[in-house]
Amino acid sequence: MNIPAPTEASHSPGSRLHGVSHRHVPGPSRRNPVLFQSWKNLLFLHWGYDPDALADHLPPGLTLDTHEGRAWLGIIPFQMRNVRPRGLPPVPGISNFLELNVRTYVHDQSGAPGVWFYSLDANSRLACGIARSKFHLPYRNAIMCVEGSQRISYTARRRGVADEAVYRYEGMGSSSRATPGTLGHFLLERYLLYASKRENGQLLSGRVYHRPYDLRQVNLEECSTLPLEWNGLPLPPSSKPDHACLVDGVDVSVFGLEPLQVPSCPRNP
Repeated sequence: MNIPAPTEASHSPGSRLHGVSHRHVPGPSRRNPVLFQSWKNLLFLHWGYDPDALADHLPPGLTLDTHEGRAWLGIIPFQMRNVRPRGLPPVPGISNFLELNVRTYVHDQSGAPGVWFYSLDANSRLACGIARSKFHLPYRNAIMCVEGSQRISYTARRRGVADEAVYRYEGMGSSSRATPGTLGHFLLERYLLYASKRENGQLLSGRVYHRPYDLRQVNLEECSTLPLEWNGLPLPPSSKPDHACLVDGVDVSVFGLEPLQVPSCPRNP
């Protein structure tokens, strides 16, 4: 299954909101990053949906972001490397693990585009516990394995679930950056995430920074939509994604979460 990353330049009015670019890169800040990490061999798989199919799967305060009238669900398996707090070195056996996240694309009431995670499965109990408590992200522990460096075989099975998600793929050709306005740019060039406190539902936002992704086409031999089922999300008509690409890797700075500021309504004169 040879799936190129689309290069069309059209995008809907809904994919650019209130003049806010999807490339929401952190600007100068007095705050320092709290974590550093590297993301390796990221497989981006995306399926387009009617927004009505996903609208009820978001917390209050967030709205689906659309491209050409479609909302998008993504499955992204990859490798986390050299995860470490600011000021400390990576720790062998702790700083490296596998992760697979399920996500969609949203904006808040101010129009800031970002990512909403339905789940983040990882094969590190420690990483899952820290991420849940400190970053309020829905991490789940899973049994995961990756083999190969060029032709990659990646498997994931959430603990307590019988079926295993399998991905077999290989990057093709040289890399290039997504052009603003394309679907690839809409899906990948996002630098803001949203989270929700479990105890009271308060929305939080956090920034990440990395250089723009260098995308490659991918030969996708095997693909699974099981992670969508794990999260109670509607399945697409086909397991073949509408958009797929591979990123060899980026180094990432992660900033702390902040309470989401809800715009106040103007008072009547």
